[in-house]
Amino acid sequence: MEEQPTIPAAGSDSNALETVETIFRIESPRIIAGVARIVRDVGIAEELAQDALVAALEQWPRDGVPDNPGAWLTATAKHRAIDLVRRRERYARKLEEVGRDLSLSAPHHVDEPSDPDDIDDDLLRLVFTACHPVLSAEARIALTLRLLGGLTTAEIARAYLTSEATVAQRIVRAKRTLAAKGVAFEVPYGLEREARLGSVLEIIYLVFNEGYAATAGDDLLRPALCEDALRLARVLAELMPKEPEVHALAALLELQASRTPARTSPSGEPVLLGDQNRRRWNRMLIRRGFTALGRANAVATGSPGPYALQAAIAACHAQAYAYEDTDWGQIATLYGLLAARTPSPVVELNRAVAVSMAEGPGPALEIVDALAGEPALRDYHLLPSVRGDLLARLGRTEQARAEFERAAALARNERERELLAARARELGGE
Repeated sequence: MEEQPTIPAAGSDSNALETVETIFRIESPRIIAGVARIVRDVGIAEELAQDALVAALEQWPRDGVPDNPGAWLTATAKHRAIDLVRRRERYARKLEEVGRDLSLSAPHHVDEPSDPDDIDDDLLRLVFTACHPVLSAEARIALTLRLLGGLTTAEIARAYLTSEATVAQRIVRAKRTLAAKGVAFEVPYGLEREARLGSVLEIIYLVFNEGYAATAGDDLLRPALCEDALRLARVLAELMPKEPEVHALAALLELQASRTPARTSPSGEPVLLGDQNRRRWNRMLIRRGFTALGRANAVATGSPGPYALQAAIAACHAQAYAYEDTDWGQIATLYGLLAARTPSPVVELNRAVAVSMAEGPGPALEIVDALAGEPALRDYHLLPSVRGDLLARLGRTEQARAEFERAAALARNERERELLAARARELGGE
């Protein structure tokens, strides 16, 4: 079953139905995680969680909302999981193990949730399972948003401007792949955890970036995706308090998200960093970002990781009350460290921007021109965009206009395309 059941509109207590929908949206990741520990299959776990939702839709409007609705849903799903295990003889031994840990009382008698530590352990297992490297990046994103973000396939499809059928197929294939490959429902340790954690952080970051600067479509921002990624990063930071890069990613997302209110005009046009009204930046998110960065530094034992370096760059921007106060020299240095830690043409392009502000457009243009042959940047609209800005600052107007025209042609996001075309016109284009 791939979609949450439709909530009936008539003949039911509306408050109870709203409670079912709200509680399930909040609790579904933990319910699925707890059930997956029993059945060892995230696909079956999601079906059993939704079976519990159906039971709630049938019973709560009639009998009233239980005192602890989240625990009711969790217990109902777990009882069904145990029944499933009982029916399968090959899982008899596993049933004996879980039977010692689970209460078998009726769901309506449940007053307290399971041990919070157990829930957190299960949720962490679910995070690592959904983001397993055996899956493609697209499949990991869809499955993570489905299981951990609580999004329906329709919501994911709208966010990524694709069809529901495509998203549903990715999710189904991801579940089948995890089952076929025998991916263990567990938190890896040692070197394996370090390698797998990178995949988890990457997926959360990709989800955030798609919301922060949409690659295609009519809107520059998709705030719901940013919020989903932020929520996942915060949960992960709570579950893994001793991992510096987890805190660093949370810090980076908090600081980046703080700029959202100032990044577009009332009509939706992009507002460049230098033109943003920083009084509109969200100070609460900035404080949260600095707190998370402090935690990352407190538990770090070696040189800063890539997310810590990016968070430090974001912190430099957040500390500047005006664009002119930005410490571009420090930002250029941090990008240099990031380029050494994780070599990437995109990082080098960002370093060029910082160098242009710290040392001038000439040295930066040398860096950008050295990237001209990079295959990864061949269709990347920001490469000609940055080069056009540098050429304009050097007074090479005709060349700059051509670069902005090329950037506009490459941009897939309509708002960015309009902005780049406007820059070309400002330089004398038609």
